Amino acid sequence: MSDVEIEDYNESGFWTKCKNYASSIGQEGLEKALYLYFALDHKDCGAKEKATIYGALAYLVSPIDIIPDLTPFLGYSDDIAIIGAAIYSLTNIIDDEVKEKSKNKVKEWFE
Repeated sequence: MSDVEIEDYNESGFWTKCKNYASSIGQEGLEKALYLYFALDHKDCGAKEKATIYGALAYLVSPIDIIPDLTPFLGYSDDIAIIGAAIYSLTNIIDDEVKEKSKNKVKEWFE
């Protein structure tokens, strides 16, 4: 799937974190993280975009954060800020199809 390898990111760790901490991360935060994940399959997602995506997702799954994930109310705010910055820089590959896939996956978890 990628020419870029990020040491701290792996797909199973990403899915485990999303599923196990869905309520802590919140629906909107998960949907934004999934924007990045599903954007990896976009036809215009090159090495630069993949590096940005994997970096942001690695930060989400990493146990080392600026604000520890288990901190009440603030735990995932730094993760979501990193994801938001990545999304901002990748608006050209986060299209309606990526958004729809993300929305549907979050619905599955919160139904």
